[in-house]
Amino acid sequence: MEAESVAVARVIALVRIATGILFLLFGEYKLADSGFARGGFDQYLQGFIDSSALRFYVPFLVFVKSHSVVLGYAVGVTESLIGLSLVAGLYVRPMSIVGVLFMLNLVASTWWDPGHGQRIWKYFGAELDHIPLLFLFLIFYAANAGATWGLDARRDRNR
Repeated sequence: MEAESVAVARVIALVRIATGILFLLFGEYKLADSGFARGGFDQYLQGFIDSSALRFYVPFLVFVKSHSVVLGYAVGVTESLIGLSLVAGLYVRPMSIVGVLFMLNLVASTWWDPGHGQRIWKYFGAELDHIPLLFLFLIFYAANAGATWGLDARRDRNR
């Protein structure tokens, strides 16, 4: 059983690092080019507000839209920090909580993408960009994924 536990921890570590690389790429394109923060984010928000966000979430999105440039950069920084954390294996549990909240935000913003009155599976199908990542963040948190091949192990030993 011990060998299986080690193998599972290593697979989770590999998935953690790969997910971190994806988030570094997501953050990089938002920070390296001002197009996202200075227009693209505002357009996404308007689409969410107009058609796809859950009703209770629209006022929050309207607030975010009123500060879209600053918060557009904040999205890029958040994604970059999540990515750095996952790749380095440092503070993986707290950043996994941030990741879960980030994915819940996207689910609340895009839930009605298939349109109102559709079969329930269409809503979940439309969230395949967000729900699997949400589940990965939950796994990273529960498995203490930074403890294998990550700096969290070194940090924990030094305590």
